[in-house]
Order: sequence, then structure tokens, then C-alpha cells
Amino acid sequence: MDELTALSALAALSQATRLQCFRLLVTREPDGVPAGELARLVGVPQNTLSTHLAILANAGLVHGERHSRSIIYRANFDRLRELVLFLLKDCCGGRADLCAPLIADLSPCCPPKEAVHD
Repeated sequence: MDELTALSALAALSQATRLQCFRLLVTREPDGVPAGELARLVGVPQNTLSTHLAILANAGLVHGERHSRSIIYRANFDRLRELVLFLLKDCCGGRADLCAPLIADLSPCCPPKEAVHD
């Protein structure tokens, strides 16, 4: 990720409604959220939400997929990963001991389920 792309993503997230939308979409993976329901959940008119989603989509943070008459929005975890890695690329000047607490906090909150063996 280059600096301009990072700035675009950070700018998109720097508005309260967009940040709320993005965080909500993260919690709804992998199913996503229909645009109308997302507008209801964040408490904004659909046309206002459409503008916010366009900004998030232009920054690559969300994407929409048409299903019949509705559009299902999802968070783009690849872009989020790129952004976090960009921000942490030179973490603590390469001193692992200083980065360890930050990396621990970034560890998955939901460890993968173990495979069920029959």
C-alpha cells in the first residue's frame, strides 16, 4: 500500500457515520448487510448512506454485491489488512519487544474453530 492509498482509506474512516458503517460491516462477516438494513442500523436515510458507502467503496474498504433487488455490502478485509500493515510496517524500529503488546492486541479475537472429526 502506498501513502496516497492509505490516506484515502483513513480519510474515508474519519467520519463518524462511515466509521460506524465499516465497524458494523466487520461484525456481520461473512454474510454482509443489505443497504436498506445498514441505513436503518446506523440511523441515516438511504440516500445519505449511499454517499457514505460510495466513499468507503472508493477507498476500497467495502464492496457491494447485487442480490436480486438489494445490494449486500461487506467489509474488504484485504484492504483493512493492507492499511494496518502499512501503519505498522516499521513498528517500534524493529524492536520486537516493544511491538509484542501491540501484536498481541491484534491477535484474532475469535480463534478458528477446530475441525470436527467424524
